[in-house]
Amino acid sequence: MTQTPSLKTQILQVSGMDCGSCAKTIEVGLQKLRGVTEVSVSFATSKVRISYNPEHLSSKTICDRIQALGYTVEISSQVELQQTINSCECGHDHHHSHAAAHELEEIADTKAIQATIAGMDCGNCAKTVEVGLRQIPGIKEASVNFATQQMQVSYNPQQVNEKTIYDRVKALGYTIEPNQQVQTHTDHLEPNHQHEVVANTVKSDPGKWKFWITNRRVQSVMLTGIGLVLGLLAEYLALPIWIVRAFYGVGIVIAGYPIARAGLFELRLRRADMNLLMTISVTGALILGDWFEGALVVFLFSLGTTLQVFTFDRTRNAIRALMDLTPPTATVKQGNQEVTVPVENVQVGEILTIRPGQRVALDGVVVAGISTIDQSPITGESIPEDKTTGDAVFAGTLNQSGFLEVKVTHSFRDTTVAKIIHLVEQAQSSRAPSQQWVDKFAEVYTPIVILIAIAIALIPPLVFGQSANIWFYRALVMLVIACPCALVISTPVSIVSAIGAATRQGVLFKGGHALETAGHLTTLAFDKTGTITQGLPVVQKIYELGMSKNMVLQIAATIEQRSEHPLAKAIVAQADHLGMELATPSNFMAIPGKGIQATIDQMWYFVGNRRLFADQGIPLSSEAESLLSEIEQQGQIPVLVGTNQGLLGAIALADGIRLEATEALRQLKRMGLKRLVMLSGDRTSTVRQIAQQVGITDYQAELLPEDKLQEIQQLRRSGVVGMVGDGINDAPALAAADISFAVGGIDIALETADVVLVGSNLSRLAYAVELSRRTVSVIQQNVVFSLVTKALFLLLGTFGFVGLAVAVLADTGTSLLVTANGMRLFTRTYAPKSSQPPRRPPLTR
Repeated sequence: MTQTPSLKTQILQVSGMDCGSCAKTIEVGLQKLRGVTEVSVSFATSKVRISYNPEHLSSKTICDRIQALGYTVEISSQVELQQTINSCECGHDHHHSHAAAHELEEIADTKAIQATIAGMDCGNCAKTVEVGLRQIPGIKEASVNFATQQMQVSYNPQQVNEKTIYDRVKALGYTIEPNQQVQTHTDHLEPNHQHEVVANTVKSDPGKWKFWITNRRVQSVMLTGIGLVLGLLAEYLALPIWIVRAFYGVGIVIAGYPIARAGLFELRLRRADMNLLMTISVTGALILGDWFEGALVVFLFSLGTTLQVFTFDRTRNAIRALMDLTPPTATVKQGNQEVTVPVENVQVGEILTIRPGQRVALDGVVVAGISTIDQSPITGESIPEDKTTGDAVFAGTLNQSGFLEVKVTHSFRDTTVAKIIHLVEQAQSSRAPSQQWVDKFAEVYTPIVILIAIAIALIPPLVFGQSANIWFYRALVMLVIACPCALVISTPVSIVSAIGAATRQGVLFKGGHALETAGHLTTLAFDKTGTITQGLPVVQKIYELGMSKNMVLQIAATIEQRSEHPLAKAIVAQADHLGMELATPSNFMAIPGKGIQATIDQMWYFVGNRRLFADQGIPLSSEAESLLSEIEQQGQIPVLVGTNQGLLGAIALADGIRLEATEALRQLKRMGLKRLVMLSGDRTSTVRQIAQQVGITDYQAELLPEDKLQEIQQLRRSGVVGMVGDGINDAPALAAADISFAVGGIDIALETADVVLVGSNLSRLAYAVELSRRTVSVIQQNVVFSLVTKALFLLLGTFGFVGLAVAVLADTGTSLLVTANGMRLFTRTYAPKSSQPPRRPPLTR
């Protein structure tokens, strides 16, 4: 029986994309390769995800195709090569297996270096460096990432040294700065290493102002502008025509070469993007003898794309800032000594020492010390949280005051911040429904407009005998206007900006689809336990039946302090909160399912439920029975406190409501959500009580998981439904909703929900919904503006009211405006209408 060969999936970092059309070019180019099953290219994150049959295709072929299209791609990882071997062995392709194994063997003997390169202005610069390095004997692989300014080179140390490599880069006209860590190739190719690379880029960022001085793209625009001005001056002084055209020609060549090269790659794919259309238009202007207009068009187009790249790059800073959070080293306690080691070498279970002012290197649990931790980079909370023994801490958070010893619970690749980075990268790579529509529209729209331009160039001269030059020029104008750059970029720039803003505020959207869906919400359904409530019992009220309330609580807490029961912990926590001193009980005995008995100062005390007192033969008065019935009707749990002589008092406990829950629901109502519903499997009396306290009038109680699923399906008939849960239970209901929100444990929430509230703060729900609505609005604004602008200038161009220069201004100007409009979302911050509650409820432990 023939086995189906295993597919291989790779994620490649690609640089040199200026707009969404570039991403489409790569996608189409890769889809034409034999063996490719699926391709997804994200312009927002500059990543390519490709699945293919390794029997028909290799990683090198994929990289070569991307580079042939005019872009730069990083090399594959060793882990991916190993996966290739495994997949081939599963398919019994021994030849391919041995080939991959040989490739791994070569890598094992190879050294690698990383460095930061400055002076690159586009993907072609990165390509120049790569080609220049590969010409050196002994260089096995060279990869230059234009987006992160990182060079990665693997080489044979017997044939070439690092100085030769650096000298070659400098000779090509760029500056180079070695990264601090020079690793072996095995370390170099870890799957998460791209995070370290980008983090290094952030650290070495020379500042926004230097972009306009050192960037070669900017230098190219400036030289083109100088050539344009000198040409105008020469023309004004009536110098010979060849001098005038020489100045214009220099400007056209300097800025036009990368445009023409990219356009020719497009032509090979039988596609048309702005580079091809601009190349045709400039060439046409030169044929018509209008060298000034050709130079002006190139200058304006280059200036526009430079501004767009600079502007759009700022929307990627949220993920880069996250990557820069985790320190590269950690201080590990080894016996009585402290040793500083790279974070990737720290094992789970080791003890870290963290001093004031240092960042936590890895997720862990405090085993010694007391301090205050600023968790805002992870949770979005502005108020630092106190940490003591037993409390969890996250990598990337800042230790503010005390000395801590932390036991590592997650390795470098499994920390919370690593998971968040991965989630945000995926989210920014995903395509929202509106973006999918725009892409399909552009595929039909662009060819149609090109055909119209051809008709404009041919029909009037051939059919009506009009001037060929005039209508040929108008056709060129149409070609410039034709490319839907602004339309294509209108959605991804808005999505990336919104996701970046939300990430900084502790709200993680799992993609553009979730972001858009949240903007159309009409109904929100809430789980009760762990969502509206804390999921832990809290003391609600103390009743006295022969002893003061304080004494009832003190006796109960004294006896319960040895118990691990959640009710016992809640009682002890309340006593601690009130500053009570607790004695040490004797003769402690836990009675499962009933309670505890112990002696204090030779007196026997009982703390528990009705059955404990019935077993001891302690009668309950009619007053006590009435009180217990009242407590139970309120959905609370009574804990009785008494002696052999009778009942002394009772403590009512219930699942505590989140301190921010009531205000969060008020905010959602003020935003105009049509319906808020609570769905719970708890008793009706308890659910009614909680619903009344938080202001929800629509609730359903005593529901099994399948009942909640049916309720969600019923709600979806009347609108877009969101389900809010703790990410642990109610999976069917969360999956059935149009969009799910998770509060609570981040590890589970990251796997289950469409939107994660990292700080477990319900008040961020309103922020998430408001940001989503704003994003939908901005996307609609951008799409409408792009289409209207295109239609207007197509009409004006057809009748000769605008020239090539104005057409370029219209195209690049529209792209810049929709980019700037989308970037406004990046500044949307979380601003609750009321004061923020304390991070930790005082009555829980």
